[in-house]
Amino acid sequence: MNETFQRSEQERAQEQAAILMQALPHMLHYDEAIVVVKYGGHAMGDDKVGRDFARDMVLLEQSGVNPVVVHGGGPQIGAMLAKLGIKSAFADGLRITDRATIEIVEMVLAGSINKQIVGFINAEGGRAIGLCGKDGNMVIANKAAPTSGAIDLGFVGEPAKVDTTVLDQVLGRELIPVLAPIAQGVDGETYNVNADTFAGAIAGALKAKRLLFLTDVPGVLDKNKDLIKELRVDQIHALIADGTITGGMIPKVETCIYALEQGVEGVVILDGKTPHAVLVELLTDHGAGTLITR
Repeated sequence: MNETFQRSEQERAQEQAAILMQALPHMLHYDEAIVVVKYGGHAMGDDKVGRDFARDMVLLEQSGVNPVVVHGGGPQIGAMLAKLGIKSAFADGLRITDRATIEIVEMVLAGSINKQIVGFINAEGGRAIGLCGKDGNMVIANKAAPTSGAIDLGFVGEPAKVDTTVLDQVLGRELIPVLAPIAQGVDGETYNVNADTFAGAIAGALKAKRLLFLTDVPGVLDKNKDLIKELRVDQIHALIADGTITGGMIPKVETCIYALEQGVEGVVILDGKTPHAVLVELLTDHGAGTLITR
């Protein structure tokens, strides 16, 4: 009985070693590469998923990758606004942000959510540093144009300029930057920037090897609802034109195209609720979502 137990333990150890060997080519491929991960969707509200995500980021950093985390926080902002009795409205998928709302947005994004993610990463043995677009003038924003219905969005911004000085000092020093999508405006005001757009601007400025969007869907789906594993930019335009890509996926793939134009090598849309989705995508042959390249 004891010999059988020892043999099964040895077999499991051999299996673990084989898995590590399979990951080696992928580790070499991403050695010292910058990978920007946009962490969002409903997975953010689950502590276990958050801790698993943090562990994945620590493993990536220990494997020689330079991860940069950009997070959203729409549901948490909505919950805090409701708690404080502040009404919130949306136009074209963007939160109309008045002066009272931007104060709450900054508090939730750059405060509670940012520091929670930092805490999770640190608890798993990493060293994370929480920042937002204001730090070191990292992201300067323009006020977003009115919506298609001529609605003024208030303190909603779009990235106008990215200065990577602070990130250049952090990356490669065993530190994992965690970024909240809050930016200083050219007018000195504070602006809420869509997290996908913010991540695309950061990844482009850093010339990241990969930009990963953790979402609530497996990736880009075809008309039969099957996952499309790889896409080129010209194919995306065709899929939008024939109605395959619709709704909220359109601005997401447009952000992917923007990031590619800025110098990102590849962008992946994947399901953040899938256990260890980032590791499956980067360190296995299988992949976990839709890879978009030029």
